[in-house]
Amino acid sequence: MNQLHLFLPCAAGVEGFLADEVHAITGASGQDLLVGRGGVMLRGMWRDAMLLNLHSRLAQRVLIELSHTMYRSENDLYRAASEVAWEIWFSPKETFKIEVTAQHSPLTSLNFAALKVKDAIADRFRAKRNGVRPSVETHHPDVRVHLHLTTDGATLYIDTSGEALFKRGWREDKGDAPLKETLAAAMIAASGWNPHGDNPQPLYDPCCGSGTLVIEAAQIARRIPAGILRRFAFEKLVPFQRHVWEAMLDEAEAAILPESPVGIYGSDIAFRMVDFAQRNAERAGVSDTVSLRGGDALQRMPPSEQPGMMILNPPYGERIAAAGSAGRNAAERMGQVERAGRETAQTEDGGEFFSQLASHWKKNYSGWSAWMLTPDLKLPSKMRLKESRRTPMWNGPIECRLFCFDMVKGSTKPRKTAEGDAQQ
Repeated sequence: MNQLHLFLPCAAGVEGFLADEVHAITGASGQDLLVGRGGVMLRGMWRDAMLLNLHSRLAQRVLIELSHTMYRSENDLYRAASEVAWEIWFSPKETFKIEVTAQHSPLTSLNFAALKVKDAIADRFRAKRNGVRPSVETHHPDVRVHLHLTTDGATLYIDTSGEALFKRGWREDKGDAPLKETLAAAMIAASGWNPHGDNPQPLYDPCCGSGTLVIEAAQIARRIPAGILRRFAFEKLVPFQRHVWEAMLDEAEAAILPESPVGIYGSDIAFRMVDFAQRNAERAGVSDTVSLRGGDALQRMPPSEQPGMMILNPPYGERIAAAGSAGRNAAERMGQVERAGRETAQTEDGGEFFSQLASHWKKNYSGWSAWMLTPDLKLPSKMRLKESRRTPMWNGPIECRLFCFDMVKGSTKPRKTAEGDAQQ
């Protein structure tokens, strides 16, 4: 096919890391690879779209731009969709769905906008295929068409991914408010952890939950593609050639390493979560690569003699509250856990727990660095540590920071009370 305009949406704050990943996967650079707000744009070929679906850990989807026009009304959207050659992308046998996103659109109903695009696609197929048109399927469509509206611009995309790319195909057991795989991969990318570099370091998540972060790390270390276990929407599109895709999969599987160059470790205070993590690791093909244990983060000693990186997303506060009913279940679970193992350490805002965690790390994890994703911008003061780096990153709708703390043996700074006395 001719050169395509691809758009890969991602979480806010991840755009630069995604651009680096796209360059590594496709070789795109310069004007062929542009960083935008909320994603990366590149000029590439059909093969690049398949490669990115298979290998990208940071993108949410791989979209192909088919039209960009100005609009003022729903009739303009109908006209724009009518001019797209949908018949070269899918046939009347495939079901389809229209998904609409908008930023400051003047239209009063996004549902009506979706209806006009749906009508335009159906009418074009009727005209081109002797009255035959594809059916609409809202739950499990073969083809997803994305319409993005700004104040006066309308962009139409066809989705080559299908299910969002964070759905790797291995997660069946999960806890409450689980970390998305794409965000876990973004945390790893931001930390700079490189198991294939000149000085590879062990990686440890002391609050591993259902294992998302350590499984992502293990697959990175083994060079297991993110999408190796799943299917993609592009397999039902007209340009798809099965033999080309199977050759691509064979090449990717041949590059998988039999073991990790470094140790990868996880632990969690809830043994149920450790069981979930172990089962997920088995499905992901890395059960022999990650070492999982139960235990309180306030008591766990370093899992390796060589200092390395801790990367974690401690589950408390706003992240759980934002998850709705699942979050309430998580809050109850954390309450049970903390009453059992952290009764004297935990306060309402987690302050005492985090200060004790910092003391434990400084005493026992000299030479390690700790990367923590949190919506709490006051976390460094709670830990009485000075961060060496802070990276803005969004967890869904929640603005977070990825703080890096470099562990130096010694005590944490005393915290002042309102009367000015120091608390140890």
